[in-house]
Amino acid sequence: GRAMQIVYNEDDLRHYMRFAVEASSRRPVLVDKFLEDAIEVDVDCIADVGLPGGETMVVGGMLEHIEYAGVHSGDAAMVLPAHTLGKKVLETIRQYTYAMAKELKVIGLMNVQYAVKDNTVYVLEVNPRASRTVPFVSKAIGVQLAKLAARVMAGKTLKELGFTRELTPKYFCVKESVFPFGRFPGVDILLSPEMKSTGEVMGIDEDLGIAYAKSQMAAQPSLPIKGKIFLSVRDSDKQPLVPVAEQFKKMGFEICATSGTAKHLQEQGIPVQPLLKISEGRPNVLDLLKNDEIVLIINTPSTKVQREDEKKIRLTALHRKIPIMTTITGGMAAALGIEAMQRKQLSVKTLQEYHKELDK
Repeated sequence: GRAMQIVYNEDDLRHYMRFAVEASSRRPVLVDKFLEDAIEVDVDCIADVGLPGGETMVVGGMLEHIEYAGVHSGDAAMVLPAHTLGKKVLETIRQYTYAMAKELKVIGLMNVQYAVKDNTVYVLEVNPRASRTVPFVSKAIGVQLAKLAARVMAGKTLKELGFTRELTPKYFCVKESVFPFGRFPGVDILLSPEMKSTGEVMGIDEDLGIAYAKSQMAAQPSLPIKGKIFLSVRDSDKQPLVPVAEQFKKMGFEICATSGTAKHLQEQGIPVQPLLKISEGRPNVLDLLKNDEIVLIINTPSTKVQREDEKKIRLTALHRKIPIMTTITGGMAAALGIEAMQRKQLSVKTLQEYHKELDK
């Protein structure tokens, strides 16, 4: 496997090329342009277009990632059906998927990863095979996609098998990844293009917030419903953090933050308790974490200088089982989940009861 690194500026790139890479003609360095803040979508579909008389491609499911593109799809939290993308974008994704299945003469399963930025759909990669999301999608729609695909590969068309229409659930299914960080003391928990998760869980509910909250309960630690939260984000995330902070304020949470984040939120009229950075002295966030005063952290990674501080915060949170979101979108999902839990009781239904609601 190759190491992957996201670099934001020329200095980072020079540093990386000098210290991290053994570049040679045998081991070239590949440079990709990174779409910042693009929404990633995973599509699993089944097709018989490579068979004689085969003409069908059915989307099994479209999974919209909660984290922006750049987190490995095996690590990302995802929602089915896609919940923020417009009809037009979803239709474009369907058309692209069909065109690729047809061109590749797919017989069986295919997985495509897309990124959507300003309503433009980009194809990140296409794999004419089963992917790790197939069992999740199958469970969500109540159709055994792998079994069907095996029969297509043995020569049956989808028409003969009676699966020709995409099923879109009226409920939400959230996939959350489970990480082994607790077993590896000292390993930072930041997500990157390299996959780190070792398992996954599923939360289902008619309410997206509750479905997300259920997935967090299963993956641990669960979301809190009251208390003090700590916010510390990089400069480019300070503005998008405002609605998230407002939501937590409205739900009755106390907010504390490091100086830069605190100042920005105070200017927007949100009351915040400023804290010293770890390198500035005490009392700082570590003291509050150790006294179990903080119930949730939103911390997005910033420049190299602050990284060591942040790493200490993330590792302490992990050690004390305090939920931590390392993306703004994750923070928003947490706010949605908490708001839903404050509003109503959790209820549980069997998969069979959910599947009954699908008009097969």
